[in-house]
Amino acid sequence: MTPGSMKINYKTYNLPFRYPFTISRGTKTHQPTLVVELDFMGIKGYGEAPEITYYHIPVEKMVEDLERKKIFIEKFAFSDPERYWHYLHHLFPENPFLVCALDMAGWDIYGKLKRKQLHELWELDIASAPLTDYTIGIDTVETMVAKMKEKPWPVYKIKVGVENDIEMVTELRKHTDAVFRVDANAGWTLEQALQKIPVLKDLGVELVEQPLAKEDWDGMKILFERSPLPLLADESCVVEQDVEKCHGHFHGINIKLTKCSGITPARRMITRAKELGLTVMIGCMNESSVGTAAIAQLAPMLDYVDMDGPLLLAEDIAEGVKFDFGTILFNDLPGLGIKVQSL
Repeated sequence: MTPGSMKINYKTYNLPFRYPFTISRGTKTHQPTLVVELDFMGIKGYGEAPEITYYHIPVEKMVEDLERKKIFIEKFAFSDPERYWHYLHHLFPENPFLVCALDMAGWDIYGKLKRKQLHELWELDIASAPLTDYTIGIDTVETMVAKMKEKPWPVYKIKVGVENDIEMVTELRKHTDAVFRVDANAGWTLEQALQKIPVLKDLGVELVEQPLAKEDWDGMKILFERSPLPLLADESCVVEQDVEKCHGHFHGINIKLTKCSGITPARRMITRAKELGLTVMIGCMNESSVGTAAIAQLAPMLDYVDMDGPLLLAEDIAEGVKFDFGTILFNDLPGLGIKVQSL
């Protein structure tokens, strides 16, 4: 493969949700996101990084950093995505979100050059990909039931971490036999978690994500030893070094591509987590089909997957991510497996 220079293009979006999306930290009606397009000798690759308020990297900051160092992004002699990620990681040490979008685009180009989807290049078996869950954000119980009935699904992720969350899950359980997962987004104290988790187990909940504050490692140690349900780290597992820390405090981890800085580190995190006996989920941050397609390529390596971003958004910016009742439907487009309108 001949090394050559890149041309970069990008566009920011403010994608509306179908319904206001509420977790224990607050409510959003739109998802701001950055989509990048790398052009390598006429082959275009795409990547995405959504803005997440509590990580303090707004879309404006991604654009500002990108513009400031655009010449360096473009002059790299691209040969393989892992080398490109290392270069970008040093170029933007404080902006993992931007690195993620560029890393995805690099992988998309690489797959297109090889004329294969990434999962094929990595020799993964798509038959082993888990079902994606569908998220029910916090709302009135009536609205949550209505959302669930509107979207019959085999696995639901239910946002909890508020006063009446046990009542919410109890009511939802009356309307479906689907698998439930709950995500507290760090919304409980140790006492609340010890009290609530056994009740949730009786309600047919499969696992609990991030029950306690991300830095409450002492509390997690106690909870890990006493919880009747598996506990997955989300906010406590952001970057590669965190995987080790989660061992002995959580049963598994939820990797977010945007937070860890892309596909390249996510693959290493999956490998390390498995060596430590941790289960692995990749979760979405309400990406469009661009970022979600990257999760799909990694799905056969996972125990759980949460890639329902395009289902929660009222608008999308790419085609190619499809589901059949939770099953990911793969196509034969190379790279990430998506079609994007040129930016």
